[in-house]
Amino acid sequence: MSKYRSIIVFFLAFAAMSFAPQQAAAPGDKVRWMRWEEAVSHLEQQDKKVLLHIYTDWCTWCKRMDTITFNAAPIASYINDQFYPVRLNAERKASIEYKDNTYEFVENGKRGYHQFAAELLRGRMSFPSVVFMDEQGEVIQSIVGYKSPEEFERILTYFAEDYYKETPWSAFKRDYAPKLIKKED
Repeated sequence: MSKYRSIIVFFLAFAAMSFAPQQAAAPGDKVRWMRWEEAVSHLEQQDKKVLLHIYTDWCTWCKRMDTITFNAAPIASYINDQFYPVRLNAERKASIEYKDNTYEFVENGKRGYHQFAAELLRGRMSFPSVVFMDEQGEVIQSIVGYKSPEEFERILTYFAEDYYKETPWSAFKRDYAPKLIKKED
């Protein structure tokens, strides 16, 4: 029995280490997530892009992105400065109003989905996803899958600083020099 207990303890310790935050945010450097309704209200007052982090409670990679990528202090600070950050559960039960439409939760098997998440992701329900919206609340691009802080820095900068308007992603990615996250040698 103790042999199995040792294996279980080892497995749990390994799992905990793999989800440990890298470059964790200081208490004041966490992403200040807001509700969708708050972001819409802010858009009416001050132009700023919106970053929607679409997740589910059961998604392991969503939790990893929360723990590692969004908790990286430079990433969190940059998001707070450049965007209205919104976390949106793709299985949210409450309705959402957006551009004179009401989006609801749709029962579908054991889980279901929210129509707003489905529209933002254009039916490609993959998690985690990040949707970038311009200052008028129009979708610019959705990005699917877990991104490390280093990868996400490039993506954030591409949209926040309007490179997406004139520079192809392949050229930007090739030429971009990280400013926020420094790789340790």
